[in-house]
Amino acid sequence: MSFDHIIIGGGINGLVAAAQLSRGNAKVLLLERADQLGGCMLSSEATLPGFVHDVMAATFVLFITGPAFAELGDDLARHGLEFRRSPHPTAVLRPDGSSLVLTMERAANVAALNAIAAGDGDRHAIDAASVEANAPLLFGLLGGPVWSLSTAKLILREAWRRGPRGLAAFLGEALAPARGWLETNYSSREAQALYAPWVLHCGLSPEDAYSAQMGKVIAFALEAAGAPVVKGGAGRAADAFRGLIEERGGIVRTGADVDRIVIRDGRALGVRLVGGEDILANRSVIASVAPSQLYGRLLGEDATEEEKQVSRRFRHGRGDFQLHYALDRPPAWLAPGLQNVALIHLTDGVDAVSKSHNEATRGLLPETPTICVGQPAALDASRCPEGKAILWVQVPDAPSFVKGDAAGAIETTGQWSEDMRERFADRIELIIARHIAEFRSTILARRAYSPADLEKININLVGGDPYGGSCAIDQFFLWRPFAGSRNHSTRVKNLFHIGASTHPGPGLSGGSGYLASKRIG
Repeated sequence: MSFDHIIIGGGINGLVAAAQLSRGNAKVLLLERADQLGGCMLSSEATLPGFVHDVMAATFVLFITGPAFAELGDDLARHGLEFRRSPHPTAVLRPDGSSLVLTMERAANVAALNAIAAGDGDRHAIDAASVEANAPLLFGLLGGPVWSLSTAKLILREAWRRGPRGLAAFLGEALAPARGWLETNYSSREAQALYAPWVLHCGLSPEDAYSAQMGKVIAFALEAAGAPVVKGGAGRAADAFRGLIEERGGIVRTGADVDRIVIRDGRALGVRLVGGEDILANRSVIASVAPSQLYGRLLGEDATEEEKQVSRRFRHGRGDFQLHYALDRPPAWLAPGLQNVALIHLTDGVDAVSKSHNEATRGLLPETPTICVGQPAALDASRCPEGKAILWVQVPDAPSFVKGDAAGAIETTGQWSEDMRERFADRIELIIARHIAEFRSTILARRAYSPADLEKININLVGGDPYGGSCAIDQFFLWRPFAGSRNHSTRVKNLFHIGASTHPGPGLSGGSGYLASKRIG
């Protein structure tokens, strides 16, 4: 049996690549080792029958604002992909009960921020306008092929337009940390607290280089496109991709675990599945996996010693902790205006985000974790029975391996245990309960997933890291995943590497699958 293209991994990037390459007469095979397609786009009745939870990824703002959706959106809609959103994409709720909501109307955001602190709204307008003004350069660098004539022309054109000093000044400002940006430009604690947690969702901290620029981009995207969720659950997105791929003649197989990539004379010839089945690839093998999977399990003895060493040195980031609730009724937030907000961060601001991140990085359970609360049922009533509700709760800075508890209250054993997971979930629940009237009396069921649980679900989430590896500057852009990386090609002819570990990095944009398919096809 042979195909033109074999794609290993059925997450967003593998699905985008398969959908793109299956156009025309190309024969495409997508192989997913799990029984369910979608990777981090996983929906299940995790708590009770009738309550549909997005176990991991939930919001699709990076997808609907990216080039893959621009090309595939209409076709995916024919196969059932629908988005639901709120005009209030995000908010922050501080420990004292004060809150601030970001809307999809810039004038309203400017007025709200200026009402809290004179000048903060004007600063928001300036930051949003800077993203708009620099969009061709920003999104060309963040989302385009790094090593390409088009990117070289983009940089030369911008150097000509701005002048070399102007371009250097822009790039220098783009490397600024979020702490400097927020503390220098926003005087209100609420504004700082609104933006600060979002850098965690980029795999960064407030002290990391370029976190300010990513914070501005995320704020701009949320204001422009909201925080959309998929009607019926994130898994429906995977279903729509499958329908489109199969409509175009592609084949999708789940429960198909690739044992190794077959290499001969420096060329990828195909794959061998666990169980011994060989499948040939005439034009390409595309692996949407973590570096350790590609250069360890899949290439095995065909990987060079240098590739093995470089992949071992590749750093994964913090883990992700997920907590899901089935509720007897919608949450009654004590702070006004939060009922229809898509994503609410519970934090006190830059210092609080920095503290929890630092504790998790050092292997400690954060004393006061940065908590993100999603309200999918407020956007999509189909997620649960009428009159009920669900909450999607994420701690984006949980330790992968637990060395201790920053609060000194939870006994730790190094590895995540069921007891440790539930006690940490209790800590999160106590914080949430301070802001929702009679919260605990409304709980019908809850389900927690530690970083170890998430890695068991998806082997590419090494240590529960959902970002495909640390996104620090030495593992990003030109240097993702390695310093010697060149777009998505590998040393092996016809073998390509995509996924969150490759440029342009994590998120549900499908960016690496899109870029690789454009190059290959």
